[in-house]
Amino acid sequence: MKKVLLVEDDARVASAISIALRAMGYEVLTASDAVLAVAQARRGQPDVIVLDINLPGGNGFMVAERLKNMAQTATVPIIVITASKKLDMRDRALAAGAVHFLEKPFGVTDLADAIETAYRVVDSSFSDMQIG
Repeated sequence: MKKVLLVEDDARVASAISIALRAMGYEVLTASDAVLAVAQARRGQPDVIVLDINLPGGNGFMVAERLKNMAQTATVPIIVITASKKLDMRDRALAAGAVHFLEKPFGVTDLADAIETAYRVVDSSFSDMQIG
């Protein structure tokens, strides 16, 4: 079973997304702030991270950059989610290492598509590797 780490500080939003992800067959780990997000990513070894931008203890950009700089989590794809309407959010998220960006509110199928795209990005990068 593929494992998704959901980093979201709004308990209602986190619950709704978790229920949807579980219904799609994913194992869901959760974190509600920046510090827990990094710890849970290291401990839980998720296949994909769904990361909110506005978090207690630091923002999602900081979390993404930290995860991309740690060997243990550097290759885990990150999907950024946010309710912010600031124009530069998408560019900042991609620059921080995100493979996909979703503005809240988004549909369950949008999230499912983003997760599957993230898996394909990782799978293709491993199949393109040359060893020896």
